[in-house]
Amino acid sequence: MAESATPGAYPVGVPVHRLDRMTTHTTSRLSRTLMTGYGMLAYGAFLVVFLYAIGWVEGLVVPRTIDEGPAAPTAVAVVIDLALLSIFAVQHSVMARPWFKRRWTRIVPPPIERATYVLFASAALALVMWQWRPIPQQVWDVETMWLRVVLYAVSLGGFALVLASTFAIDHFDLFGVRQVIRNQLELPAATAEFLTPRLYRIVRHPLYAGFLIAFWVAPTMSVGGLMFAAVTTVYVLVAIQLEEHDLIGTFGDRYRTYRTQVPMLVPGRRRVSPVRELSRS
Repeated sequence: MAESATPGAYPVGVPVHRLDRMTTHTTSRLSRTLMTGYGMLAYGAFLVVFLYAIGWVEGLVVPRTIDEGPAAPTAVAVVIDLALLSIFAVQHSVMARPWFKRRWTRIVPPPIERATYVLFASAALALVMWQWRPIPQQVWDVETMWLRVVLYAVSLGGFALVLASTFAIDHFDLFGVRQVIRNQLELPAATAEFLTPRLYRIVRHPLYAGFLIAFWVAPTMSVGGLMFAAVTTVYVLVAIQLEEHDLIGTFGDRYRTYRTQVPMLVPGRRRVSPVRELSRS
C-alpha cells in the first residue's frame, strides 16, 4: 500500500501535490547521478512488489498467493501474520510523520527521502508476502462462473483505482522519482500545493478506497484473506486520522472546509465546487 500523504510524505491518497518545502542542496554531479539511480531503483522495486502483490491478493499468476506458503498451526499463523502486518503499518505510519522526517533528513539527503520511504515500504510489503502463513479455510466461495468473473473484475478495478489516484495527483512525485530528477537538473524542490483533481472531489481518499475494494471483493475468501482485509481496513481508518491531522496542521481551514464537503471513502451527496484547485499554497 501506498502510504499516507502528510506534510512531507506522500503514501496514500489525499489531494496534495507537494506538501513539504525542502532546501536545495549543492551536490556534485556524481552525487546527483547516484541519487537519481537510487530513486529509479526504489521506483523499480515498488513496481515489482506492487504487481506481485496484486497477484498475491487475487490468487492469480504468481507462484505463491495469500492462501499458499509455509504451513503453521492456526494460532501460530495468526501471531506471525499480525506481527508482519504490524511491521508494515508501523513503517508506513511512522516514516510518514513530519517529526520523523525532520530527523530522518538529517541522515538521508532530502532529494532521496521519498525514494527511501518507497524502498522501505516495498521491503515491508515484500516481507509480509514472503513470510505470510496461510490460513486457507474458506469463509466463502462463489461458484457461479460469471459472478466470479465480475468479482475479479471489481477487485482488479480497485487496484486500478489505486493507480489512477496516484496519477490524479502526481504519480512520480508520490514515488520519489520527480524529486531526484529535479535534483539531477539542479532545480529547487517543488513547493506546497493543495489540489483537488476529479477523483478527489468524489472522496477524499480514493487510493485507500481502491485498496479496500481490492481486498474485500473476492470470489473466494479464506480466513487468512479475511484477516488481511480486516487488519488493513483498521490500518486505513487509523492512517486517515493521522494524515488528516497533519493536513489540518499544514492547510488549516482550507482542509477543514474540504473535509466537510467531500466524503472520506464512500461517495455521498456533498461535493466541492467544480474547480480543479480548492486552494493553492
